[in-house]
Amino acid sequence: MSPLEICGFLTGAGCVLLAMKENILCWPLSMTNDVVFFVVFWRSSLYAYSCLQGFYFALAVYGWWRWSHSESGAGKQQIRSTSRGIALGLLLATPLAWAAVYQVLRHYTDSNVPAGDALATVLSLTAQYMAGRKLLENWLVWIAVDVISVALFLYKHLYLTAFLYGSFIAMCVAGYAAWRRTKLRQAAV
Repeated sequence: MSPLEICGFLTGAGCVLLAMKENILCWPLSMTNDVVFFVVFWRSSLYAYSCLQGFYFALAVYGWWRWSHSESGAGKQQIRSTSRGIALGLLLATPLAWAAVYQVLRHYTDSNVPAGDALATVLSLTAQYMAGRKLLENWLVWIAVDVISVALFLYKHLYLTAFLYGSFIAMCVAGYAAWRRTKLRQAAV
């Protein structure tokens, strides 16, 4: 367990806790976490997961901007359910992206877990996009990501990171429940 992995653990846990509370500071903390985990994952030959951190960084900038602007002009983005159109688009794009990332990892890297690395990476992008749009179901996609990630990190001997992602599962359940309550309150107003 390296100091970088410990830093990734702390910033990752803080980021998810802030997101659960809809605190906009989750986004700059996410950016810090992205930089730290880029290095941790690269050193562990989780190349897609490492490169994912760059996408996370960009999506965190988008999420920060999106959360600070609302369609109503009230300064706070409302939680919404995923529309059928967005869901269909994500259901089509996610497997195609997985296949592309898998092929790159399989043919151009020395990764010994290309399928799992690609799947966790692509599902993470899907979930992060949904979180930036404040779509309630992002938490459900994150649960799938976290289950896959725990297995990957245990295999790669990143035990603290595996523990973190295992903890994320409980946080995602709590985040989903909290966002659902907020969404119901918003609908009642």
